[in-house]
Amino acid sequence: MTRKQRRLTLIGVAGCVLAIALGLVLYAMNDTIVFFNSPADIQAKNVQPGTRIRLGGLVKEGSVQRGSDQQISFEVMDAQAAIQVSYKGLLPDLFREGQGVVAEGVLVSPSMFRADSVLAKHDENYMPREVADTLKKQGHWMGEANAAPKTQ
Repeated sequence: MTRKQRRLTLIGVAGCVLAIALGLVLYAMNDTIVFFNSPADIQAKNVQPGTRIRLGGLVKEGSVQRGSDQQISFEVMDAQAAIQVSYKGLLPDLFREGQGVVAEGVLVSPSMFRADSVLAKHDENYMPREVADTLKKQGHWMGEANAAPKTQ
């Protein structure tokens, strides 16, 4: 085997090893690449309690309950399901009922979520693309002109 053939063989083997490593990393990250999961996704995937996830959807009208010591409870819903969320801390100024929200935390049970952080949309015309796409698929999007989803 000539020196040039050995070099090409080494480069080919190194390229194959890198391709396999990249494939394994992407396969392992398959479920964690998602920006958030809707309540219906969580029920459909049978997410196990104790799993750290991001939950996204709309804050259900009339569900916000404020307790003592900055304890807040509310429901996040989509077209098919709703999950009760408990959060301790200050909410974003734009957090309100009927608006889009993404909460990051731990799933306590299939119907209960404990949030560490809560993110709300930043103005009246913006909604995270993932939330808007989910609402469009479910038929709850009123259109670009109104830029606000219908709630149940």
